[in-house]
Amino acid sequence: MAISLTQYEHHLRLQRHKIIGIDLEYNNEPEVMQKPALVQLSVGKTRSVLLFQLSVAERCTIFDNFLADPRYTFVGFSIDGDKTRLERINLEVANFVDIQKEWRVPEATKELDSLANISGMLIDDYYNNMKKIIDDEHKRWATLPLSMSHIEYAAKDAYAAYKIWNRITLTQDGLRRAKLEKEEPPKKHARRSWGWGDATW
Repeated sequence: MAISLTQYEHHLRLQRHKIIGIDLEYNNEPEVMQKPALVQLSVGKTRSVLLFQLSVAERCTIFDNFLADPRYTFVGFSIDGDKTRLERINLEVANFVDIQKEWRVPEATKELDSLANISGMLIDDYYNNMKKIIDDEHKRWATLPLSMSHIEYAAKDAYAAYKIWNRITLTQDGLRRAKLEKEEPPKKHARRSWGWGDATW
């Protein structure tokens, strides 16, 4: 855990936008008592996804402090339920962005878009195929060991959140830059005169 988060911090220090994809899976208790069973974090394709199985591990101050660090932007989908369940174990994410509320698929017919809607629009359709991996076993996040299909599902969820918000952020940066360049008056080049007798060159 400590090694992974140290690597994340080194990587994020060099990034202009310090984006971390985050996703949670819950235990199989009734919803009113449900708690996070697994937290997934991703900072991009060049770093491994971190899967922290809260339901079977001791609480880690390094992990808690990392989530509470306001320098980072944690991005996920439909995070209201995640916040509620994190509160039940006294865990808070400082800068938590809900992609579902911040970005809409153009010409969307639904009030809120799903992760599949936005990933299909911005990345590719691998996510839609990946969602078929787990069916009846989807709720078994508090068991040990996690199956390879659970691990794959969880890792792709966190990476998809990172990738989508990174793509949106870079697009917004480009649009802002283009707008500024368009509004900026053309630079006037100063005329230089070279005197040589009565001639000007």
